[in-house]
Amino acid sequence: MHVTALHVYPVKSLRGFAVPAAEVDAFGFAGDRNFLVVDPAGKFLTQRALPRMALVATALSADALTLSAAGFGSVSVRRAPDPAAPVRPVTVWKAEGLLAEDCGDEAAAFLSRFLEAPLRLVRIGPQYHRPVGDRDDVVSFADGYPFLLPSEASLADLNDRLAAQDEDRLGMDRFRPNIVVNSCAAFAEDGWSRLRIGPVAFRNAGPCARCIMTTTDQLTAVRGKEPLYTLATYRRDRDKPANVNFGINLIHETKRGTIRVGDPVSL
Repeated sequence: MHVTALHVYPVKSLRGFAVPAAEVDAFGFAGDRNFLVVDPAGKFLTQRALPRMALVATALSADALTLSAAGFGSVSVRRAPDPAAPVRPVTVWKAEGLLAEDCGDEAAAFLSRFLEAPLRLVRIGPQYHRPVGDRDDVVSFADGYPFLLPSEASLADLNDRLAAQDEDRLGMDRFRPNIVVNSCAAFAEDGWSRLRIGPVAFRNAGPCARCIMTTTDQLTAVRGKEPLYTLATYRRDRDKPANVNFGINLIHETKRGTIRVGDPVSL
């Protein structure tokens, strides 16, 4: 097995991008979900409520995050923490009171105008701390875990079922993965307890239960019924039947290193 794609999403629920290689830090891939869109009360926003978030593109340089959207121009904010930035408490699911740095009025105005709601952009800074798992691991603004991994075989299995129903085949972007692998059986990843990709060791943190975001076209923000409708017919969690699973969550036990497309995957 080997890695066929790597993806980074600088802002939770905004559009990400593929990379040929990615550095690993304490939170996951360097720069992955280090920024978050929140409402005035500090509650996180995602495509679940605002599908148009998929239309905001992101780009990272060594120093800055840039957001852009067709017809709305672009805005850039510093990537590194800012000692002078206001700190505000934010909420991501059950994690309340997370201390994050506000990224300023210009970014807030850009997002509020495009998404038609009062919003702020916040960033991970030195006061941010969000534990995950049962050890000393931490996670960024991701839903729950540092990494999401599906296999190409799992997507091929789903697409064969969709095609048999005269439904359109879907791209892997519907599932917003960090790491994609190939040369295994469909859903073989469910049973992996530990794995190594290049120099980085991981442990399986459990299946990823999928939500309505997977039904949003990541290029148009149009929402349909698939793939959840079909996945629900054969991918319901045995112990939690309300959950429909695709891919696995991972926690990295090696906190530094570089993963590259083409790296071998060993169990």
